[in-house]
Parts: sequence; C-alpha cells; structure tokens
Amino acid sequence: MASQFFDAVFFDMDGLTINSEPQWLEAEQELTAPYGYKWTLEDQAYCLGGPLTKLGKYISDVTNGAESGEYFHRSIVDLMTKKVSEQAVFMPGARELISNLHLAGIPIALVSASPRVIVDAALSHVKPIPFKVTVSSDDVQKTKPDPEGYLKAAEQLGVSIRNSLILEDSATGVAAARASGARVIAVPHLVQINADHQTKVIKSLEELSVDLLREWFIAW
Repeated sequence: MASQFFDAVFFDMDGLTINSEPQWLEAEQELTAPYGYKWTLEDQAYCLGGPLTKLGKYISDVTNGAESGEYFHRSIVDLMTKKVSEQAVFMPGARELISNLHLAGIPIALVSASPRVIVDAALSHVKPIPFKVTVSSDDVQKTKPDPEGYLKAAEQLGVSIRNSLILEDSATGVAAARASGARVIAVPHLVQINADHQTKVIKSLEELSVDLLREWFIAW
C-alpha cells in the first residue's frame, strides 16, 4: 500500500518553531553597539540561518576587526543562551502543528544551526518535548546550508528523507533542506524564497494542518 503521509516532519528552530529572531537581532545590536556599529535588519537578513562562524566573522568585519570572529561567535552564543533561557515563545501556528502531528503519530524532529546549548535552552520551555530527535550544529561536522543535520535526523528516526517534509524559514535552511532531497515548505520573513518543484512557500505555519499536509503529500 502506498504511503499516505510523509515519513517524518522536520522543523528548523530559530524563526520557524521558536520566535527567536527578535532576540537574535537584540543580541547582535547589543554586541556591536559598544564598537560604534549600528546593526540593522539588513545585517540580520544577511546572516540569517547561520552558520554562526559566518556571523562571528561578519561582526568582526563590520567592527573593523575590533575582535576576532571566534570572539564574536562565542559572545553571541553566550548572549543568546541567556536570552532564550529566560524566554522562548513559539512562532504562530508552531505549537498547534507540532501537537497535531504528534497526536497523529507522525515522527517529528528539530534540526537547528544553533549550538546545543541554545537548542537546549529553548527547549527547556517546552514540556514535554515532542521531538523524537533534536540535532544541533554541535552534532554535525557541517551545519546548514549542508544537509548533514537533516540526513542525520532522518537516519536516527529510521525514515527516508526523500519521503519526508522539512519546514524552514531562511535561505540557508532551505538550501540545506533542498539538498537533503526532502520536500520543503518555506515560511520566509526576512528574505525572499521562491517556490519550485520541491518547495512550497507560505506566509505562516497557521496555514498548515495535518489534513492539508496529507492533501499536499498525495498531490506533490
């Protein structure tokens, strides 16, 4: 009998599951302000989705090498860990979709370009944790835009990535999702992402339901 639904659904974390992009913007502004640089939404959009080594180097560059990229990398991780430890809010529609997929018995996983310390800090607000697998940048050799995180999560779940669905919000994340071979739904908010044969684009997770995803799976 042919499958009637995705083998699994994979969620990105920052900006897709957890509304942490305002916290990232705040942390980046706090980090660069002492060096006389005014961090903008354009800066955030350029660095959106990681990897954090890119963000650290970018901050070092725009602050004229005031500190090394490694220094800014460590500093932003420390700032963000503190912020999400204090507060982590779901994106609109995320909690409901995750809950309904979980109730339907669909395996779900979280795959993030953030390090384990930030992932765990965010998930400390989510009880019980519905994800069967969580993969951070610390758990792979190559983070997004490389698909390794998604491939590893699929392997741990024992599912076919090509028969799975990935939800992403950034161009970097969508690149990783497409490279994995999965089908992709993008929910962009700071950057433009175009639909293609592998990718649907929506405005909010509030648009999705298990029934709609089942219809899309059959028609895709």
